[in-house]
Amino acid sequence: QVQLVESGGGLVQAGGSLRLSCAASGRTFGSWTMGWFRQAPGKEREFVAATSRRGTFIYYIDYADSVKGRFTISRDNAKNTVYLQMNSLRPEDTAVYYCAAQEVYSGSVDSKSGYDYWGQGTQVTVSS
Repeated sequence: QVQLVESGGGLVQAGGSLRLSCAASGRTFGSWTMGWFRQAPGKEREFVAATSRRGTFIYYIDYADSVKGRFTISRDNAKNTVYLQMNSLRPEDTAVYYCAAQEVYSGSVDSKSGYDYWGQGTQVTVSS
C-alpha cells in the first residue's frame, strides 16, 4: 500500500511563496503520474499541476491556467517526493492542497477519477 503525506502549508501574505512537499511512504516508480489538486471552501476540488510520462520515456508537465507562471511542480524519484513551489500567491489560491498519484496513466492528468492514491491535504491560506 502507498500513503501520500503533504507538508509545507501555512499562512502567507499575498505576493509571498510556499513550497509544498508530498512524500510517499510506500514504493513508487518514476513512471507514476504525480499531481496536485486543491479545494477551496464551497468549491469543487480542482486540478493544479501534474508531472507524468503518459506511457513514454519523457516527463510531461501540465498546469492549470490559473497557476501558470507562478507555480512549479517537480519530483525527486530517488526520494519518492514531489514538490509544488508556489510564488506570487494570491488570496484566491487559499485552499486545501492535495497530492495524488496514478500507478498507470489513466489517459488524463486533470481528472480526480484518474488517481489511485490521495494524501490528507495541507492548508494554504493567503491573506490580503
